[in-house]
Amino acid sequence: MGQEQQQIVIEPVTFEEVAEALSQTAPFRDVDLSQFGGVGPVERITAPAGSTLAEPMATVQHYCVLLEGEIRAERPEPDGSQTTVGIAKAGDGFGETPLLTGKTHTSFIIVAVKDTVLVREKLISLGTLAAGLMHELHNPGSAAKRASSQLRLNLMKLQELSLRFADAPKTEAQLECMRLLLEHTMNGCSLPAMSTIEQSDAEEQMADWLSAAGVDNAFSIAPALVGIGLKQDELLCARNAFPPANFSDALNWLEALVSSVTLVCTIEESITRISDLVMAVKKFAYDEKSPARFLDVHDSLQSTLTILGHKLRIKGIHVEKEFAANPALIQTRGSSLSQVWTNLIDNALDASPSNARIKISTWIEPAPSGAGPSEPGPDQTGPDQAGLDRLAVAIEDHGEGIPTEVLPHIFEAFFTTKPQGSGTGLGLEIVHRIVTQKFGGSIDVQSEPGSTRFIVRLPMKGANCGICTIPAKRS
Repeated sequence: MGQEQQQIVIEPVTFEEVAEALSQTAPFRDVDLSQFGGVGPVERITAPAGSTLAEPMATVQHYCVLLEGEIRAERPEPDGSQTTVGIAKAGDGFGETPLLTGKTHTSFIIVAVKDTVLVREKLISLGTLAAGLMHELHNPGSAAKRASSQLRLNLMKLQELSLRFADAPKTEAQLECMRLLLEHTMNGCSLPAMSTIEQSDAEEQMADWLSAAGVDNAFSIAPALVGIGLKQDELLCARNAFPPANFSDALNWLEALVSSVTLVCTIEESITRISDLVMAVKKFAYDEKSPARFLDVHDSLQSTLTILGHKLRIKGIHVEKEFAANPALIQTRGSSLSQVWTNLIDNALDASPSNARIKISTWIEPAPSGAGPSEPGPDQTGPDQAGLDRLAVAIEDHGEGIPTEVLPHIFEAFFTTKPQGSGTGLGLEIVHRIVTQKFGGSIDVQSEPGSTRFIVRLPMKGANCGICTIPAKRS
């Protein structure tokens, strides 16, 4: 390879110098490359036909786009022969697959079939973009799939109850009552989140009320009715309008409808998050021009718990919510906070044994005293914005804890303690970048055997958050 490799010319160039050529390739044809502000210098490689670009066991660290020519990937066989496993032509991109599958070295010989020009960028930026997208799409994609499956079963149950419920003629009062309940149900996607105690009390009161009224499955249907925001006084019209047997059928029918609407909300939330992620990746740079808005962190946390609901149920994890922050509003652009909560709660889930407990707490901390930013603690990363009250969110699990020697590395890209194939090592890197660079907040980690607690502190006003979906290249 020595003589051939010397013929290859590698030159560092700015991204702007190759942007026009990249815009003609498949990966970037429909992308506004003027927004690629996060990419630093790249390498332009000119390789003559017959030259070897990489050999087996070469370190995988680049994403490449072929501007001109053609290359071939060959796999060496035990008998000394070589098998062609792939060909890339002008306009193709390659190099992200080894990263996504957890490989650090190539298994192939990469040869220039024709005189070739390609651009390559270290995976820490373009490769992380692809891997981070896969990482972030997994949870909402899985949630939408599960909700769709459950919705199909719910619709069958709803049809059966509807046929039974429709046997008896309905009075005008009964029809008007059901119309009002239907209107409430159809507007139930964006309700304020409740703490664990508030929710438990409301569900218990609803179940007792339904049971006293002779409703079948009272304790099973109460959580769904409470979750959609229904209260006993709104159900009085049905109790007064229907005889006891029909009232039970009416409430069970309503619960099936409520459950279906909740599943539709989950699907809508999941698809919206997927759409936001894809749009952010397409833009690559974070869109600081999008309008700022105030987001209720309690609602954002509850939405994430909904997305991860199936995984919580599979492991039998109980979530204790202690929402003490009031107000719980953060200024933001995009949906980046959802990614923070998804990663932290999902990690807590993975660390927890079956039938364990995860605690999510919020509170408000007064602005740090002094004119300058507060100094980070020993396990804290990123200074907070000075002069602003902070909204704190703690997510605590009761797993084995994080070893002391591991703590300094947990926010590094691609660092993971999970088994091969189980984690990308990108989750906490994304959390760190969003919290510290986009919100000017901080992350405090407290861990010992039996308890790990991540505390996110966010300035409550004036946060400088863009659409921070995938971490840009670390400067």
